[in-house]
Amino acid sequence: MMSGLEAALAEASSPSWTQRVRAGHDLASFADVPEAAEVLVGLLLDVEDTAVTRQTAEALARVGTVAAVRLIALAVAEADGNQADWLQTGVHDALVGPDGVPGVAAACGKLTRDQEEAVRRGAAELLAWTDDTRC
Repeated sequence: MMSGLEAALAEASSPSWTQRVRAGHDLASFADVPEAAEVLVGLLLDVEDTAVTRQTAEALARVGTVAAVRLIALAVAEADGNQADWLQTGVHDALVGPDGVPGVAAACGKLTRDQEEAVRRGAAELLAWTDDTRC
């Protein structure tokens, strides 16, 4: 029988956007596993459906670990304007409301010192978004 990780990795390449959304949710908790991380960045930059981008970003922001937020930062650095809007919306969805996640800004703070330039750039942009939700 396939593990949850294997099943979610398989779903991530599904032609069905709803399955890719589910994969994004299921894989978010595996953000620190290299093969999941690579697939998650692909889902964050999904070219076919913005719902996949938005909901994967939200799932990762809810996990809120440095590993999870790092993937959003990487995607932000690579995203085009439209994708960036949906990444921002997803992160915003996770941050607002009574069950908003406080860890994202702290993770971004750490990531602005990451070894990888793209991560630092994406984290700086993410940090600006988290400030927007507090005002």
